[in-house]
Amino acid sequence: MSITSLIKSIQDIMRKDVGVDGDAQRISQIVWLIFLKIFDDREQEWELTVPGYKSPLQSRFRWSNWAKDPEGITGEELIDFVNNDLFPSLKKLAVTAGVSPYGRVVGSVFEDAYNYMKSGTLLRQVINIIEEDVDFNLSGDRHLFNDIYEKLLADLQSAGNAGEYYTPRTVTQFMVDILDPQLGQTILDPACGTCGFLTCAIDHLKEQVKTADDRRMIQECIHGVEKKPLPHMLAMTNMMLHGIDVPTNIRHDNTLSRPLKDYGPRDRVDMIITNPPFGGMEEDGIENNFPKKYQTRETADLFMALIMHLLKHDTGKAAVVLPDGFLFGEGVKTTLKRELLEEFNLHTIVRLPKGVFSPYTSIATNILFFEKGGPTKDVWFFQHPYPEGYKSYSRSKPLTIGEFDLEKGWWGGAARRGRKTTRYAWTVSAGEIAAKNFNLDSKNPHEIEVNHRDPEELMQEYQEIVRRLEAAQQALKVELMACLSTDKRDEA
Repeated sequence: MSITSLIKSIQDIMRKDVGVDGDAQRISQIVWLIFLKIFDDREQEWELTVPGYKSPLQSRFRWSNWAKDPEGITGEELIDFVNNDLFPSLKKLAVTAGVSPYGRVVGSVFEDAYNYMKSGTLLRQVINIIEEDVDFNLSGDRHLFNDIYEKLLADLQSAGNAGEYYTPRTVTQFMVDILDPQLGQTILDPACGTCGFLTCAIDHLKEQVKTADDRRMIQECIHGVEKKPLPHMLAMTNMMLHGIDVPTNIRHDNTLSRPLKDYGPRDRVDMIITNPPFGGMEEDGIENNFPKKYQTRETADLFMALIMHLLKHDTGKAAVVLPDGFLFGEGVKTTLKRELLEEFNLHTIVRLPKGVFSPYTSIATNILFFEKGGPTKDVWFFQHPYPEGYKSYSRSKPLTIGEFDLEKGWWGGAARRGRKTTRYAWTVSAGEIAAKNFNLDSKNPHEIEVNHRDPEELMQEYQEIVRRLEAAQQALKVELMACLSTDKRDEA
């Protein structure tokens, strides 16, 4: 069965269930079931490879003991078991003292999870499809989860709320390639969503692994925080399938809910790579966790203040996706941009065209690359062009990783040496930016600007053309009538 068919068949069954309302609930239901299946498959491996491994789950709550048998419990008995035995037990792992790290992982996934299905017969059908069609202990099927994950993610994006956009894989790949994380460096995504950036970083670091200690180091160095239950559940599943068996460093929390002053030297990291939520507003009181100069309810601005605070002195570097509004915005944004230029080296801004996040938003976005230890002397801008023949991106014509070869070829390596002005690249001095009240919305000086002119002027011109056309039509009509009259006289 193809991945699309697998997910569709599960969703078709769920649509018959009166308890499941909408895509978000269907996805949540699929994810907790897949998580338990994956965890069970991984436990079978850990029992052979991890000395003294002991399951944090009671025997009757392990997938293989209640779900694996296609003729197992069903109907009301299954719903009663899931709602009144399984879920309470798994949720308790989040708050029980002395639970193993493996148990804490399960507890964090289930603390805000729910079983929405009310028909045990339909639930049994879904379980049987998952059990029959995917074995996550097979490397091929484990690889297939990436496709399942992408399908779920596409559905999740369609069901998402305003301000919740998931970063295309090509963008995460480009940002990780440019930052080039190394083993031993601490990497953080403070708004990690489903862990797209962090799994990309893990794949990058795996190429450097030579020993078992190196593998353990990756797990210790990767950190993420996600406040929403469904993306967090997907994140934990995603991490486990990328070899992070105990992803306890992926916390279910709101990074902004902790006062900025409480983040000390031990919280600072070598690298931050993120696409913080933008366009949204934080709940009342969150802004009070920040000094007066940063206080706003706009989520992206608060995250920028946090990111700048958490980078290690002199060595910390970051890549952050932000909308155009941050570049030209004022108020708290001006304060942040002033500090960004004075205390950091904001060396590059890649301006992405509209449609990169299509079809979920048409907002134009930018990737800001900066390092701790300023001040900034010059900011390089690179305007990413559409491929030839494109006017925008779409689901059928997405941004591809090969397009970023243009930036990579120009970048100048880790030291950024030999950069040159091109039709896509230009530089602006920090002094020029400061003189414009720290407006970073620099337009490509090499681009031919189309003058669309004033709408009123265009309307007047249009009306004049219409008047002339009507006059010409009237004159033609008169001429035709005159010709017809002449012809009739001649005939007479």
